[in-house]
Amino acid sequence: MTPYSPRPGARHARVLGVDPGLTRCGLGVVEGVPGRPPALVAVGVIRTAADDDIAARLLAIEEEIERWLTEYRPSTVAVERVFSQHNVRTVMGTAQAGAVAIVCAARRGLPVALHTPSEVKAAVTGNGRAGKDQVTTMVMRLLRMPDRPRPADAADALALAICHLWRDSAIVARSAVARSGPGAVPARAAAGGMRSGGGT
Repeated sequence: MTPYSPRPGARHARVLGVDPGLTRCGLGVVEGVPGRPPALVAVGVIRTAADDDIAARLLAIEEEIERWLTEYRPSTVAVERVFSQHNVRTVMGTAQAGAVAIVCAARRGLPVALHTPSEVKAAVTGNGRAGKDQVTTMVMRLLRMPDRPRPADAADALALAICHLWRDSAIVARSAVARSGPGAVPARAAAGGMRSGGGT
């Protein structure tokens, strides 16, 4: 895959999104600059067998995340925030895989951001209650992907990365305006502006 090349001098960011899970852990890397649509860098899924020992499964996830961090060199890691679910066993596995991703990032001094599923859906589709199909469709449009990323964990990881890229850019823009003082004109880095520029 051809790497994304930002404009010279532009403040760009590369985000690794992690949709944590023991059986399937989605990974997605996107890159972008304020005021421009994001670009796809890489997407994939880590798989471990349900009947394997938990220690071996977590180690396999760690090793693959470390490989992605080395190969794609993200500036930030975004992980889905675990929230209460009815299936305690599922939420425990999700939390364990998410913790592995956080530790891998912290080991390299990378900032880690946690986003809830509703935050991701709202950032990508404008609707915090959007379904998985709607999120996947928007991810494909924003990243100009001809094929649907499969399984859904891969699309969710890309959505996480896009969410953080836009939210982080908006925070940076608001901080710059605040430092500039009264009367400053906001930069077109807010998530809404970037979304409209994504060819939707």
